Amino acid sequence: MEWNNKYIYPKSTRSIVDGSRHYSVNEERLPSVTTILKATESEEKKASLQAWKQRVGQKQAEIITREASSRGSSMHEYLEKFLLGKLNLDLLGDNTRERMMADQIIENGLRNKLDEIWGCEATLYYPGKYAGAADCVGVYENKETIIDFKQSNKPKKDEWIDDYYLQCSAYALAHNTVHGSNITQAVILLCTKDNMFQRFLIDGDRLKDYQNKFLEKVEQFYAQRRAN
Repeated sequence: MEWNNKYIYPKSTRSIVDGSRHYSVNEERLPSVTTILKATESEEKKASLQAWKQRVGQKQAEIITREASSRGSSMHEYLEKFLLGKLNLDLLGDNTRERMMADQIIENGLRNKLDEIWGCEATLYYPGKYAGAADCVGVYENKETIIDFKQSNKPKKDEWIDDYYLQCSAYALAHNTVHGSNITQAVILLCTKDNMFQRFLIDGDRLKDYQNKFLEKVEQFYAQRRAN
């Protein structure tokens, strides 16, 4: 695993516009990938989320969401330090849940699989449409790849993670469009809070299908904005 700074990723600043995250990149203010996904989610998904909140209670739902967000941020920090070569893997006494989750992803999903790192927390954008920050971009098992790190309260199934695939597909499309790369796969490395590791991979025609689905959502997002 080695760094190859073959692409120059732009600097960006994040801001909240009308309650949604946007990126300022190259003098454009673009909605984030997650903002577009949130604004265009299906009524079925909205209803499912609302049903869960009612089931566990509004206050408990807020606690669970806040804890998951904090856990995810800490896990990402460890993984970013690892990719940058700044993580002391022999650090004794650091047995936090987030550190152990990061270790699962490192040992099962990255070590001996990630050949080259082009960037981590790399700002990616599709001119005039959207922007985001990819957890990792590089060569994974000999293929140009977008790599995304996720944490979860419980294990996932392939059919549950459409948003993950859409997000990674959007990043791959943006990278290929701006940098002329040939990213043909996305890998999602996930660890549950109980330390169960999962890997999901999307490539080829399936990746292209998700890219087309995401572009439809981009059009829907801007149509909604014009209507308002």
